[in-house]
Amino acid sequence: MADLFEALDPPQVPLAERMRPKTLDEVAGQAHLLGPGKPLRLAFAARKPHSMILWGPPGVGKTTLARLMAEGFDADFVALSAVFSGVKEIREAIQQAQVAKARGRHTILFVDEVHRFNKAQQDAFLPFVEQGLVTFIGATTENPSFEVNSALLSRAAVYVLQPLEAEAMAQLFERARAVACPGLAFEDDARERLIGFADGDARRLMNLIEQVQIAAETAGVAPVTPAFVDEALSRNLRRFDKGGEAFYDQISALHKSVRGSDPDAALYWLCRMLDGGADPLYLGRRLIRMAVEDIGLADPRALEIALNACATFERLGSPEGELALAQATLFLACAAKSNAAYKAYNAARTFVARDGSRPVPLHLRNAPTKLMKDLGYGKAYRYAHDEPEAYAAGEDYLPEGMAAPGWYQPTPRGMEGRIAEKLAHLRALDSAAKATSPERRQAGDAASASGSLGSRADGRADRLNE
Repeated sequence: MADLFEALDPPQVPLAERMRPKTLDEVAGQAHLLGPGKPLRLAFAARKPHSMILWGPPGVGKTTLARLMAEGFDADFVALSAVFSGVKEIREAIQQAQVAKARGRHTILFVDEVHRFNKAQQDAFLPFVEQGLVTFIGATTENPSFEVNSALLSRAAVYVLQPLEAEAMAQLFERARAVACPGLAFEDDARERLIGFADGDARRLMNLIEQVQIAAETAGVAPVTPAFVDEALSRNLRRFDKGGEAFYDQISALHKSVRGSDPDAALYWLCRMLDGGADPLYLGRRLIRMAVEDIGLADPRALEIALNACATFERLGSPEGELALAQATLFLACAAKSNAAYKAYNAARTFVARDGSRPVPLHLRNAPTKLMKDLGYGKAYRYAHDEPEAYAAGEDYLPEGMAAPGWYQPTPRGMEGRIAEKLAHLRALDSAAKATSPERRQAGDAASASGSLGSRADGRADRLNE
């Protein structure tokens, strides 16, 4: 039995681990932090560790930098993953740090995915950071402003790491190929395609190189072509966690491109999100929001087209239904823009939330019973369809004593320009009617006197509404 196990090959260390930088100069990218005179380069030179949060997408060097700091500062390195750790592991890590301190050693406590710890777990680090027992380094892919407790955040510097640029990725590719598959040739376009699939993530690039190497050796392919790269790799390779920072950054870019009337940019971000695995119906719902928020009455067709695109996707599914979403995106981007309805609605909601409950004017109330008619309900109401231009010029529809708020201010763009012209004409009719006619009613006192009765009768009146 022992001979059998001895014959087995030892497990191969992943290429990403074999390629992990051993010195600061081997770290790819992040020149804004590691270049001459930059913050982390100065910290290494001073050999004075400080607590920090490293914020950035996967595969950009957060864990590597933490390990290099432990070596550079001659400190013990204790790592926790918030995905797998709890209070027990935190307590054990602190005990390790206390033992190290007794030996005259300082400890760097690295917490990966720190945003996954809850508030109580994050608070558990505070006293030990304040005592100087550990230097805390947290790594997160999410915005620490929202995901890290303010108390912990105030005790740590935040450094933002960027996705690796194409030049850095190309250098990593050549270094990794020399280690993993020195005899395997890549066509230039295949190399660029592989780097593109890695999407600025060094760890992903290492994994993709290994996948292509195994596939090429199995198929006996040389050199590696772009078509073979496509065949060897799965396509769900774009980087964003559905619900994570990159996801919301991209939906924000899509919305702003539509609002900014750039159809090409809008289509690009739509395709980026579809390629990354976003739910097409989620994107459809966002298009509906854009139609009502940024286009509104400037082109009411936008809402209809966005709704139809969602219905089309529900009927056809992917990939055919995605064309309807693309068509809606292009229409919305090219449509006339107005947020007048959006602003008017928000202003009205704010006013109503702060204002008292004003009674409905008597002339606007229904009068289905004799009692209500005797109380003046519906008295002097003017039926608009019987008036010239089907408009009761000078009529008031707001509560008694409430000035016209002017919430809705149509823009001159698209169909809303015609709405603005019509409203201006109607307001002119109002002014003329009020200048030539005396007050049509004096109902303020009656409304106040009948308020309690009216509130009881309104429910029945609504049910008998004409």
